[in-house]
Amino acid sequence: MTESASTASPPSFADLGLRAELLGTLTALGYEEPTPIQQQAIPPLLAGRDLLGQAATGTGKTAAFALPVLQQLDGAARDAPLALVLVPTRELAMQVSQAFHRYGRELGARVLPIYGGQPIWRQLKALERGVDVVVATPGRALDHLGRGTLDLGHLEVVILDEADEMLDMGFAEDLEELLAATPEHHQTMLFSATMPPRIGGIARRHLTDPVRITLGGRSAQPSERPLVHQRAYLVRRAHKPAALSRVLDVESPDATLVFCRTRTEVDELTETMNGRGYRAEALHGGMTQDQRDRVMGRLRSETAELLVATDVAARGLDVEHLTHVVNYDVPSAPEAYVHRIGRVGRAGREGVAITLVEPREHRTLQAIERHTGQRIPMEALPTVADLRARRLELTRAALRESLLDDDLDRFRVVVESLSDEFDMMEVALAAVKLAHEAVSGGEDDEEELPEVTLRTDRGGTGTGGGARGGGTGGKGPRGPGGGRRPGSGETARVYVGLGRTAGIRPKDLVGAIANESSVAGREIGAIEITHRFALVEVPAAKADEVIKALRATTIKGRRATVRRDKAEGR
Repeated sequence: MTESASTASPPSFADLGLRAELLGTLTALGYEEPTPIQQQAIPPLLAGRDLLGQAATGTGKTAAFALPVLQQLDGAARDAPLALVLVPTRELAMQVSQAFHRYGRELGARVLPIYGGQPIWRQLKALERGVDVVVATPGRALDHLGRGTLDLGHLEVVILDEADEMLDMGFAEDLEELLAATPEHHQTMLFSATMPPRIGGIARRHLTDPVRITLGGRSAQPSERPLVHQRAYLVRRAHKPAALSRVLDVESPDATLVFCRTRTEVDELTETMNGRGYRAEALHGGMTQDQRDRVMGRLRSETAELLVATDVAARGLDVEHLTHVVNYDVPSAPEAYVHRIGRVGRAGREGVAITLVEPREHRTLQAIERHTGQRIPMEALPTVADLRARRLELTRAALRESLLDDDLDRFRVVVESLSDEFDMMEVALAAVKLAHEAVSGGEDDEEELPEVTLRTDRGGTGTGGGARGGGTGGKGPRGPGGGRRPGSGETARVYVGLGRTAGIRPKDLVGAIANESSVAGREIGAIEITHRFALVEVPAAKADEVIKALRATTIKGRRATVRRDKAEGR
């Protein structure tokens, strides 16, 4: 077992020329090093160059264009936005807007998402107060332009994100009209996963001598592919710790390396997994060399079974008894995926690579498949029944090994004495029961994980993973978070003013709702738990009943504020 050092130190965010406020925010968020597209894009963008980037979702391109824009903020009040970001969908508008808020919080960045389905009066009020960055879908941006409520005459930066998607959705004319309303001289950035001729036409008309960046175009050669069995599971973020536990329990790996994006996520997941009974250790760039050495020592001596790490910290890691790699999030670039799974594909060794995929990340996974030239099967998460079957198999294997190798004669007197009173099959069953409890710890009250259904951009449906029966009832329509829906499919989100700091877990909320209202556990959809509150999806027709019931009871001995989620309808 060796742990070799990287021969070349990768550039840091500080090396890219970002201002101190942005560097402080990135450090607080736990980001350790820029992704390839950030390394290549940020310096020329800071220099004011136009950019044409071919990069898929999940490569880190949002930060690649957001950080240079935020660099230009000077704290001055603006009557008109500095930057306009055009995106194809409402979901991406929210995601990009949140990223700008997150990165620009120390700068007081004012960011406004504009998309259909949101009350327009909120957008009008925000635009009247003044914003720095507008993130919009083309249709709604054009609507505001026609109303005279969106002033594009003072823009300094225009960004087209996922331009090929916008063209596929029929926004070509809208884009041309919006771009025609921008100043003659401004910086333009265009990002697209593919480069069809229409994208080339837009680039020629609206970009001036752009820097060109292409990522993820080269497929790995067969000789480069590690001997790794790959698979993925579709999981909602709130259920990821439970899903990881289920997979580890069924797989029974010798040692596992779990990759997370940030230091904060590494620390939180390590604490969670230790709380679930695993011997987990954290490894990230915020640790001293002495701390790192101690962690590696525990991994080598096999006193630790689970290593949770960032990409930077795991660089050069080679542990002989490592059998599994888990991507807790889909990695930000296809190259990073290949690097990660290579931890178990060295020197002819075989291993297993597992990726936990959130629904919004499925396109990133497809980009990885294109890059590697390999399909990553999407499988259903093991159910409680699968786990119990696996535990029985481990018990059978342990008994078989004992029958083949152990000296059992000293126990013969016990069997013979019991055979006078009991049938031999009953004696054997009792012995197996005791052995099973010793091996598996008995039958725990395992939680069923909801099935997640993936609805693709083209309207198709695919099942990514989750419970295949055995606790959630028969087949039928499921909600966004995997819970059963009533036939109408309508759901509502209920806000509960208790979260992780109060020790609230999904099963506490499911139990309270199922016990105090007419909503069955299988009807409950996605559950999101933050530090201070939780959001629960329930059938819309029963939302008021659930709210009334929860207000009249306690959850883990505490009263909670319960109401409809104020974000509904945005």
